[in-house]
Amino acid sequence: MTSKLLLKARDFESRYAPYITPEERPAFHMTPSIGWMNDPNGFSVYKGEYHLFYQYNPYDTKWDLMHWGHVKTRDFIRWERLPVALAPDMPYDQNGCFSGSAVELPDGRQMLVYTGVRQTRQKNGKIQDRQTQCVAIGDGVDYEKAACNPVIGSDALPQGGSMQDFRDPKVWWDEDRLRMVVGNRPADGSGSVLMYESEDGLSWRYDGLLASCHNQYGRMWECPDFFRLDGKDILLVSPQEMSPVGLEFHAGNGTACIIGTFDPKTCHQVRESVQAVDYGLDFYAPQTLETPDGRRVMIAWMQNWETVNCQPRGIRYFGEMTLPRELSIRDGRLIQNPVRELEKYRGYQILYRNVQFSGNTALGNVKGRVLDMTVNVRPAMETMLYHSFRINVASDGEHYVSIRYKPENNTIRIDRTHSGFPHDIVSVRDFMVRPNRGEIKLRLILDRHSLELFVNNGEQAATAMIYTDQSADAISFEADGCVVMDVEKYDLIVN
Repeated sequence: MTSKLLLKARDFESRYAPYITPEERPAFHMTPSIGWMNDPNGFSVYKGEYHLFYQYNPYDTKWDLMHWGHVKTRDFIRWERLPVALAPDMPYDQNGCFSGSAVELPDGRQMLVYTGVRQTRQKNGKIQDRQTQCVAIGDGVDYEKAACNPVIGSDALPQGGSMQDFRDPKVWWDEDRLRMVVGNRPADGSGSVLMYESEDGLSWRYDGLLASCHNQYGRMWECPDFFRLDGKDILLVSPQEMSPVGLEFHAGNGTACIIGTFDPKTCHQVRESVQAVDYGLDFYAPQTLETPDGRRVMIAWMQNWETVNCQPRGIRYFGEMTLPRELSIRDGRLIQNPVRELEKYRGYQILYRNVQFSGNTALGNVKGRVLDMTVNVRPAMETMLYHSFRINVASDGEHYVSIRYKPENNTIRIDRTHSGFPHDIVSVRDFMVRPNRGEIKLRLILDRHSLELFVNNGEQAATAMIYTDQSADAISFEADGCVVMDVEKYDLIVN
């Protein structure tokens, strides 16, 4: 049965979203039909297609009462819009249908698992969230919430667990049973991830504490994701209230990849290493799926909570997802690169080899705001290291966004200070890269309003939103010292 709240959201979306023109949107990054979008939800395979849901407020470009928006794709590049999937229309989720995930059931239906939020007033007058895990089952368009909701309540929390910070279930099949990880805040106020299991998705048992940070990496751990990749067990989390750690983690809301080994007897991950997932300015709440051909693909919200109130004037939607990325492990690190399907949309190749220069230079036909460009740089002389190399994109003489590499201290800086955005927001991010005697490979994906950078075949990635006018499409290169450069550039054509 479709509720009045869900019908209202679907009607609003279908009535007003068509007024947003394709030119207002990126060419191939996913955006909401209208209104506000944040975390990706339910990124999954269903009946041979990739489904993606998302945190959604269709009525405004600000965060508010959370619904689930819905799209699907066959190739991660072209997205088909579907009607709103969930609305906060039950007592247990009346204050929001928060983040979650999805799986295909043996009977061919799709199950959504999400956090329902209900607010209660305490004796002291304060409002308190009560967060529980809920289920809805449907056919890929319409979903019916389970009569037994919530399927995991506060009675299934370990001692000291918080019912206020108990959210973002990620569910998957482990042979003939379902497993789930959920973010929680234990008694010490830090982040932890709990594990549950079920045969049918309706009755769940608490298995144990998968991981906790003891206030080492932020506090509450949101949006956990757990999977096996190249012989390692990977936990992705989005910590709140991070303290900076060198150039690896910045302050505030961050993302972390914890690489280790899962002990099935204790349901605990033995930690081996921790790294940032993305080193840029706009990246949060990543979620993954496994494709039928065995690839692990990740997508994330291309935004950050510190800057969401600084929006361009006159917009009718706010929020984009990153380009989906293929993941792997190499030399003990998470590797991420754009999905290979993007290459099908490449246009004519512009290729330059062995361009030697110092100072400033530009190359014929190397420009644009919807493109895929790879730049290889190395010192012109083995005995003399250059001081810095810079790429300026989205430039018109006054505005630009720069990517600077300094081999002396092995750092990259992304800087959008001069992008023309009229707000005092975080605009600069520095991060370390592998030392390699001044040789570096930089792949840039531009899509109108965004920049995604992949360093040294995916050893690191960095993401930034840029709101410079689309007429600013020049690209230039700078070198303090003498370098040799190769450039391979494609316009991306997505109709």
